[in-house]
Amino acid sequence: VQLQASGGGLLQPGNSLVLSCAVSGRMMNALGWFRQAPGKEREFVAAMSMSGGRTYYADSVNGRFTISTYRGENSVYLQMIGLKPEDSAIYYCAATNEYNSLYFYDQRYYAYWGQGTLVTVSS
Repeated sequence: VQLQASGGGLLQPGNSLVLSCAVSGRMMNALGWFRQAPGKEREFVAAMSMSGGRTYYADSVNGRFTISTYRGENSVYLQMIGLKPEDSAIYYCAATNEYNSLYFYDQRYYAYWGQGTLVTVSS
């Protein structure tokens, strides 16, 4: 399984951005987005169950970010609105075959990772 994240950039606070993650290889049960800011640990952002379509979000992005996919596409997207400077980070997409949604929040349960795409929010 290979993942390729793209779509990062430099934006002003309040702007919107959509990140894409192309997935090749066998279908995994869940896809997720994580991010890592300079000097901080990588943290969970959002995840989606590919079997049921249910979505999961970190409290810090809930209501502003939306994870989605399209039928027939082996890709996952992260729509981000109302971006804040604290959203600046390298964003990674990842894939897991776990079925227990409790594990979707934990990066240790993701076996496959993309290379990351940088999002910078600054005025």
